[in-house]
Amino acid sequence: MASSSSYNSPCAACKFLRRKCMPGCIFSPYFPPEEPQKFANVHKIFGASNVTKLLNELPPHQREDAVNSLAYEAEARVRDPVYGCVGAISFLQRQVERLQKELDDANADLIRYACNEIQTALPVVAHPPPPAVRPVEFTRRMGGNEVGGADFYQNPSFPYPYPLPWNDNNSSSGDITRGGGGGNI
Repeated sequence: MASSSSYNSPCAACKFLRRKCMPGCIFSPYFPPEEPQKFANVHKIFGASNVTKLLNELPPHQREDAVNSLAYEAEARVRDPVYGCVGAISFLQRQVERLQKELDDANADLIRYACNEIQTALPVVAHPPPPAVRPVEFTRRMGGNEVGGADFYQNPSFPYPYPLPWNDNNSSSGDITRGGGGGNI
């Protein structure tokens, strides 16, 4: 049961409009007498009749959210008549973008710092120098009927662990230029 003061004291809307607040007043649940400026801002921006129509069209469970939205927009319009809450939203979006950039920069610095710490913490491994590679001697055959690139051959100056087929002096090497046929024909 409601207190007797709610019946005696008119809501902020009825007080502002200088009318008697009836027990079924549509404004009384949303504009308490302790917040007169809330209704004054809403009335200044939207008008009492427009707010009454809006609240009558909405289901009761959505009315409180609608009044809070109207009050927020009205207060923003009083502060900034041109942009209203859009100006506040734009300001907050720019602030979020700036803070996101600062956060990204801080994360990049943190990653750079962590990578430097990892590199300094790793032991330095001394790699042995690569084995000395002897240059391969290229010798040009002089004379003969060799033409093009076929007149060059490689003569390595270090021994192979196995015999190379072109250095083998067998007649069965498969080299037809030296007389080895590689088998019977």
